[in-house]
Amino acid sequence: MQTSRRFRPSWPRRLTVMLAAIVSLTGVTGTVPAHASVYGSCTISRCADARSANAIWAGKGYPTSSGWYSWPDGRYNYTGGRFYNREGQLPSGATYYEYDVYSRARGASRDAYRIVVNRSTGVTWFSPNHYTDFYRL
Repeated sequence: MQTSRRFRPSWPRRLTVMLAAIVSLTGVTGTVPAHASVYGSCTISRCADARSANAIWAGKGYPTSSGWYSWPDGRYNYTGGRFYNREGQLPSGATYYEYDVYSRARGASRDAYRIVVNRSTGVTWFSPNHYTDFYRL
């Protein structure tokens, strides 16, 4: 019995399924999140924490080299250094730096909460989900 052409997957469909399986198994993703958004203001629940962290980082002069910095609560916070805006979500032509929002024990794993600062203008963005969404503080 021969399978009709209508029910047999074409090579592009097979390739798509195969690539989806590889991405799923390896964790490799594209550079632009599927539902990425940039908002002109920050009104979500953790914005106050991001503003507080921003004030502390500003008091430290927004360090530009990545590393651990002592925090007022006796723990540490991390800055990842330069943020390259590879996804192109933030305004282009600026130099950005990334900073963690929440302190932790020195050397502990980082979470997804970041602020990104345009050092030229001082404009700060909060990302509660590791650069999927940006909220202007």
